[in-house]
Amino acid sequence: MLTTPPVPRAYAPPLSPDLVVLHADDDLLVLDKPSGLLTVPGKSADLADCLIARAEARFPGARIVHRLDMDTSGVIVLARNPHAHRHLGLQFERRHVSKHYEARVWGRVASDCGTIDLPLACDWPNRPRQHIDPAGGRHARTDWRVMARDGETTRLHLEPLTGRSHQLRVHLLTLGHPILGDPLYAHRDALEAAERLQLHAASLTIRHPTGGRPCHFTSPCPF
Repeated sequence: MLTTPPVPRAYAPPLSPDLVVLHADDDLLVLDKPSGLLTVPGKSADLADCLIARAEARFPGARIVHRLDMDTSGVIVLARNPHAHRHLGLQFERRHVSKHYEARVWGRVASDCGTIDLPLACDWPNRPRQHIDPAGGRHARTDWRVMARDGETTRLHLEPLTGRSHQLRVHLLTLGHPILGDPLYAHRDALEAAERLQLHAASLTIRHPTGGRPCHFTSPCPF
């Protein structure tokens, strides 16, 4: 169990590319977020540079609908007007969206697929870490399957059925296979095995706020 607070890291967001736009229309802005960039600003001035700030500079009125962890890369959707914001927010709240991630984890995962159904809560003495809390945690479920095994690591396809903070990172840790490069949850060997968190939001499917047609967006995994 992790019992010491994480050591703060200096925030060094990537300067280039500024924004990778996967799709833009009157309702939607879909971006490919790089690893190392906050989705929303932090509390101090040195944490002001973030995805939403960069998006608003080019697309005034853009609004956050959901978030990706700073170290996670991949597909993220923003709304461009109040109607779209409400529509998309309800889709995420009611779990009407479909998303999948790719991750590289430490060790050779023995089974080919599985489900992790363990409740999560904030680990307050060690925040921002989360932990499994059977008594007071919120329901969290992740389906996973092996994509490939390579030496002492495994590539996984992940489908979170819920969207809890750090869900995939903690669930895989409890499976005994922390994500490579994870500064919060990985042991030293797993942390040093990659230069960044090996977690990528590879696809997202939503209903368009105008008309309701299915919209599927993808981003190739960069690792």
